[in-house]
Amino acid sequence: MYAWLWRMLPGGLGVRLLTATALVAAASAVLWYFVFPLLEPSVALDEVTVQK
Repeated sequence: MYAWLWRMLPGGLGVRLLTATALVAAASAVLWYFVFPLLEPSVALDEVTVQK
């Protein structure tokens, strides 16, 4: 999959690196700001099972 994506990116090595970095940053931002906040209520991150 990564090889296919790399071949589909336009330009030379520098342009491909910048484009790949921008794609990773965009995917991370979408996950961080939209997907994870939607999933947080259904995932018990604040519930601690270890007691003193």
